[in-house]
Amino acid sequence: MVHAWRFVVFCAVLLVGWVGIPALATAEPSAPRIDSRVDVSTTLTQLAVYSPSMDRIIDVQVLTPETESGPRPSLYMLSGIGEEDPTNSMWLRKGGAAEFFRDKNVNVVLPLAGPGSFYADWQRDDPKLGRYKWETFLTQELPPLIDAEFDGNGRNGIAGLSMGAQSAMMLASRNPSLYSAVGAYSGCFASAELLGQGSMRGIVTAFGGNADNMFGSPLDPAWAAHDVLVNAEALRGKSIYVSVGSGLPGPHEKFETAKDWDVVVVGGLIEVGSNYCTHRLDDRLRELSIPATFDFENVGTHSWAYWVDQLPKSWPTLAAGLGL
Repeated sequence: MVHAWRFVVFCAVLLVGWVGIPALATAEPSAPRIDSRVDVSTTLTQLAVYSPSMDRIIDVQVLTPETESGPRPSLYMLSGIGEEDPTNSMWLRKGGAAEFFRDKNVNVVLPLAGPGSFYADWQRDDPKLGRYKWETFLTQELPPLIDAEFDGNGRNGIAGLSMGAQSAMMLASRNPSLYSAVGAYSGCFASAELLGQGSMRGIVTAFGGNADNMFGSPLDPAWAAHDVLVNAEALRGKSIYVSVGSGLPGPHEKFETAKDWDVVVVGGLIEVGSNYCTHRLDDRLRELSIPATFDFENVGTHSWAYWVDQLPKSWPTLAAGLGL
C-alpha cells in the first residue's frame, strides 16, 4: 500500500513538471517600491527604489521645501552624460539646486541614471552598460511612489541639461499626458537623422556601450520614434523653456590652467553644436505654432556655471506649467 502511494505521488510530480500548474508556475510580478529612505537634511531625502523593469535598485534623491504647504507638483531633473558620483546628483553638487528650491513648494526628483542612458528604454541589454529601462522607470514606476511618499498632487514637470535636455524633451513628447512643463538647457533634439544619431552613438560608445542595443540599427524606426523634432506636435499645450549659449567664452571662463582651456575649447565647440540644435527646435515649434520660451545667450560654453544661471531664468516658465 505504501509503495502504491509513493507511485501515485511520483506520477503527480511528473505531471506537474510536464504540463505545469498556472497558479504555481506564474509568479506575481514584483511591484515598484521604496526599499529604504534616509532623510539627509530637512529638505533632502535619499531613496533606494526597486525598479521591476530593470530588476535592480535605483538611487533617487528628492528635494522638498523647507516649509511644506499642502499637496504639491513634482519636477524631475535630469543630469548629463554621466554621474561622476553615483550617490549624489550633479544638480546638488554643481547646480545649486538645494539652495534654489528650498523655498519653492515643489518636489524636485533627482534620479541617478546610468551613464549614456539617454533616460530611455533600450531594446536589449547591453553587455557593458546592462539593462536600461529608464523611460518605464521615470514615467510609470517612480511617479506614483513619489506622489505617495512626498504628498504629490499628480502634476509633473521635467527638465534636463545636455544629454538630459534631449531626454527631457524626448520623454515629454513621448508621454504628453504626464508632463505639463518641460525645460532643456544646452541640448540636441534630433535622433532620426545622420547628425543627431551620430552624436548619440558617439556618447554611448564613449561609455563602452553599443547604441544598436538602444534603438536598433541606423534605419530602425525607433530612432524616429524618439526624435523630438519629428514628434514635436506632442509638446503642444506644455509650458516650455529652452536655453543655450553661443559657445563663446563669457564671464565664467578662466584662462589659467589646462582644464580652463579645455572648458573654453571643448565646451565651446559642444555648445556651438547645441546652439544649432536649439535653433532647429525653435524653428520647428514656430512652424507648428507651439508657444515656447527660448533664451539664446550671446556667450556661454557647455559648462555648469551657465546652467546655474539658467535655473532661476527658467523657473517662472516651469512654475507656470506646474500650477505654482
